[in-house]
Amino acid sequence: MRIYMDNAATTFPKAPGVGEAVKSYIDNIGVNVKRGTYSTAFSAGETVLETREMICNLFNFHNTDNVVFTMNITQSMNFLIKEILKSGDHCIVSSMEHNAVMRPLSQLVNKKVEFSRVKCDKFGRLDPKDIKKHIKYNTRAVIMTHASNVCGTILPLYQIGKVCKDENLLFIVDSAQTAGVCDIDFNDMNADAIAFTGHKGLLGPQGTGGFILSEKLSKTIESLICGGTGSDSKSEYQPEYMPDKFEPGTMNLPGIFGLHRALKYISEIGIENIRNEELSLASRFLEGVLNMKNISIAGLSTIQGRTAVVSLDFGKKDNGEVSYLLDKDYGIMTRCGLHCAPSAHKTLGTFPHGTVRFSFSHYNTDKEVNYVLESIHKISKRRGIE
Repeated sequence: MRIYMDNAATTFPKAPGVGEAVKSYIDNIGVNVKRGTYSTAFSAGETVLETREMICNLFNFHNTDNVVFTMNITQSMNFLIKEILKSGDHCIVSSMEHNAVMRPLSQLVNKKVEFSRVKCDKFGRLDPKDIKKHIKYNTRAVIMTHASNVCGTILPLYQIGKVCKDENLLFIVDSAQTAGVCDIDFNDMNADAIAFTGHKGLLGPQGTGGFILSEKLSKTIESLICGGTGSDSKSEYQPEYMPDKFEPGTMNLPGIFGLHRALKYISEIGIENIRNEELSLASRFLEGVLNMKNISIAGLSTIQGRTAVVSLDFGKKDNGEVSYLLDKDYGIMTRCGLHCAPSAHKTLGTFPHGTVRFSFSHYNTDKEVNYVLESIHKISKRRGIE
């Protein structure tokens, strides 16, 4: 038996038909978009446009031109952070951020960009009022994850977005752990940009992602990368119109065709149904773990205010050994360590040893959860953890 419990890293299996859509593009279409003046190129372009439309529907966004495709959310966050923040600027982040946010910011410190880290509590929760305490004269933006990739705690971004609006700050959202799982409304969140990735909750292929931009931001920031767009080819300057402004070079069309199929599936099954199924599995798992000795849950111990990402600390034993035994002896695939989020682990009290992370998909079953709980219990007994 093989049980996949690492969906926070990348979902598996993907949505039905994703592999076939990727293969069909490669085998039967294979052309570029915005370069050819023949019917197949136009048809491929229509699929890309439909994918932008589905992204708009996902985030209750209004303008397909301002949906930009990238390779992944890390590239998206680099685009946004490095083009929004300039020398002398200050931004605010939470203490639960992933390195997709923290490493670009740390790099910009050398260019005299400052950031303040709002401390979350030991469960990963943030008080929106604490944002105001960190606002300075040169604060330009708040950049924040929607939910922790370590413990699943959801941050109150709708309230934080209201603070940003009141204080005239840009609000940049990392939706890596919530797109396709939680309802996200660009307008109600008062967001200026939301970055997304295709290979996690959107159930699409790796190598797909992007961001959506407000009208204001699309006009005021430049492109980090320039090159051919298949448009305005007489000019050696990057086009200023969207989405060409931020989409130089050949995009990952096989991946976008796969993402197109995945988004169709999510629309058909419904985000609420996906979320409810995942949380039901996580609840069953949390209840089972709470009865085990010398195993602690990082973050919240119930499903309220969280996604279906659960991290465990096995205390008396090396977490890496537990993760290894789960895979070797029981076929259970987890992720162990610091999950590219050292600041989050420091907040949760699990730094530097990290945790064993179990992240559920709606494809998992009650039977699998029971098996995982039994396997953890057996390892605990055998290794003397309990």
